[in-house]
Amino acid sequence: MSRGEIVVLIIGIYMALLVGLGIASRKFFRGGSADFFVASRSIGPFVLFMSVFGTTMTAFAMVGSTGESYRVGVGTFGKIASSSALVHSAVFFLIGLRLWSLGKRNGYMTQIELFRDRFESNGLGYLLFPILVGLIIPYLLVGLLGAGSFIGGVTRGAFPDFFVSTGGAVPPWLTSLVICGVVLSYIFMGGVRSAAWANTFQTIVFMIMGVLAFVLISSKLGGFSAASEMANPAKAVREGNITELQFLSYMFIPLSVGMFPHLFQNFLTSKSSKNFKFMLIAHPLSIMVTWIPCILIGYWATGALMPGTETPIVPAAATPNAVLGIMIGKLSTPIIGGLVAAGVLAAIMSSLDSQFVSVGTMFTRDIVAHGFGKGRFSDGQMVWLARGFITSIVIITFLFTLAEPRSVFTLGIWCFSGYASLFPLVFATIYWKR
Repeated sequence: MSRGEIVVLIIGIYMALLVGLGIASRKFFRGGSADFFVASRSIGPFVLFMSVFGTTMTAFAMVGSTGESYRVGVGTFGKIASSSALVHSAVFFLIGLRLWSLGKRNGYMTQIELFRDRFESNGLGYLLFPILVGLIIPYLLVGLLGAGSFIGGVTRGAFPDFFVSTGGAVPPWLTSLVICGVVLSYIFMGGVRSAAWANTFQTIVFMIMGVLAFVLISSKLGGFSAASEMANPAKAVREGNITELQFLSYMFIPLSVGMFPHLFQNFLTSKSSKNFKFMLIAHPLSIMVTWIPCILIGYWATGALMPGTETPIVPAAATPNAVLGIMIGKLSTPIIGGLVAAGVLAAIMSSLDSQFVSVGTMFTRDIVAHGFGKGRFSDGQMVWLARGFITSIVIITFLFTLAEPRSVFTLGIWCFSGYASLFPLVFATIYWKR
């Protein structure tokens, strides 16, 4: 078997394991909308942390950060990662814990239900629905575009007889199609519970494989110091790459986690408020473990040469989105490359499932049930309505990936900025007395 075939085989086995996990979680599915949407509020501390952290670590964190570091330098870590480590935990404590309490007390399953009750406004709910869904579709695109670019990088030249137009690499549309199909399959089986179980497994996979990729690439380049010496020195300094005001503005981006619909839904799955303690401590440490290797790999890629040659590892024509895949594809063994590829896909898919479930929940409860009356549909019908809308969003998102690709990092920042601008709404919901 060729290198590319081995990578694809390992990814195929990984996808099969996810489907199997969905089948296993179905046995615990209690039926009804409460279990499908919020897992009957029964998730423990470890699974809660893994699902929340896995949801925040998208292609933006791995593929996007590597590409942005390759493009502008190591200052990328200061842009997002360092502030996210602190701001995310602060938001989980100040906002997430209180949202969980309000949700459990009043039976909420979506943000819009909370905002409608709090501000006594039906119109606000109908206004928020297209805004939240409109912002989450680019977020979904971040994952699928990142996956397509990455797999294209690690399978470059592997299938010249099948994919001529992409130079033998697996085309992005095929990667997106497979991912959408796998995620949709296990969501159908168990809803949020399946997503939480899958996220736990996938978060463990991508954290281990991210560190493995970092160690392996560093070793192939002659060690940490040698790899850093090869990098473009202009990418090691911030000056000229980002202004002070722009750097400060990036500190507001992590506030977006307070308004992510899928994180709100994850919060509501918690069995107890005590479960948040572990998340507050583990989240910033995990961000460091995940982001630093990816940013350094992108930095090294600016000048890295194939061992023993003067040939750049990353071609000048390569897009930033493909940098991580190219580095792993050229500096690892086929088996390790396949395992790391599965880890990167794990980071991407651990966000997609929660996002898909959240849009289905909002449509079912905030549009259909609220508009026609909660007694109009049975519990089972509510679940099938959610499944139907999730399927339509998956199809729409997939079709968007066929358009001209955008930078994963830039698209992510645009989406996060939109959610961050809505943060005053959730803050007022909790702390404004009027």
